[in-house]
Amino acid sequence: MRHSANQAPSDVIPLNWLWISLVLWLCASAGCAPLASRPIAAQRIYEPTRTLDQEPQIQRGKKRPVIDAVGWVVGIPSKILLWDRRVDNHRIGQATEQSIAQYVDRNGLSTVRVRLNQYDPIEDWKRLVRNDSVGAPWRLTIGALSVLGETVIPGRLFGGDHYNPYTDTIHIYSDVPAIGLHEGGHAKDFARRKWKGTYAFVYGLPVVPLYHESVATGDVVAYLDSYGSAQERAEASRILYPAYGTYVGSAAGTFFPAASGPIYYGSLITGHLAGWYRAGQQLRQTNHLVSGQDYLALWQPASRLTAATQDHSNQATQDQVTDGPTIHSTASHAASVGHTAVSTTDTKQSPVIPSAVQTESAQVAVQP
Repeated sequence: MRHSANQAPSDVIPLNWLWISLVLWLCASAGCAPLASRPIAAQRIYEPTRTLDQEPQIQRGKKRPVIDAVGWVVGIPSKILLWDRRVDNHRIGQATEQSIAQYVDRNGLSTVRVRLNQYDPIEDWKRLVRNDSVGAPWRLTIGALSVLGETVIPGRLFGGDHYNPYTDTIHIYSDVPAIGLHEGGHAKDFARRKWKGTYAFVYGLPVVPLYHESVATGDVVAYLDSYGSAQERAEASRILYPAYGTYVGSAAGTFFPAASGPIYYGSLITGHLAGWYRAGQQLRQTNHLVSGQDYLALWQPASRLTAATQDHSNQATQDQVTDGPTIHSTASHAASVGHTAVSTTDTKQSPVIPSAVQTESAQVAVQP
């Protein structure tokens, strides 16, 4: 909590700002519209071509007991905020792995790399250079800073699940399927954006993340309505509602800096209450709310636009993000990828996985 010299007595301000944060949260989530079931729609997507390789799409870091133990301790604040000990625990189970694998497979996100508790900065720098779906000016500035941050402040130690659009990579450190799906939702959202660099840049502006986060969360809710069990939908609500509350609190705090702390924690608490309430409702809904076909109905890109090799003189006048895309049919693109969205399996026998995350046997590359 932040303190200000002109702050009113503490026995009054926290209560007042708690109510204000509640009102702000309700305004931002009126009818829970930002968190409602809303699949991402797209008629075409913009994919990089130079990031496609023969490496497994889903890669798992090697076991590092000491490093992961330190990471678990560092992640205690996040565990408390979201009230889940699996957050930033650096031990990704098969259920979480299969959940994100099935999500990227069903949505055809073939160029996305998924790192499960893995630190591989060299490959991330290479992907930054090769990701031609984002304009070079963005990659060489903001993108380079983002990868530099991942290099010197490794998530393998400090946690922080996220999707990096500049490298088209999902980084997962929490053994919570809903968190993995949420980051997949960001990847899906970016896949349909022509101006990816601009869309990523504005995320860093005040208030704007509320939109990005609601889009990703809305798609996860819709996905679980189609493929998830009542328990999985409830678990997602208990995690995603308070997580969204932190963004509401941060956004409101920029306008009321003197009470940013109470507003932030008030929004977080409100998110927990709303999430648990919604989870209770979902546990009473045991059937799938919509079919998988309904979920995918809006995600049927007739074409996938990929950055084509062109004369450099033309690129200066082309879209800085897509650098002159060429159109490929979905079928021909899938045939040219050379690897499936569900990559390979770990050396251990996969345990029995809940029905919503069952998938064909997969293998995962184990790297540092």
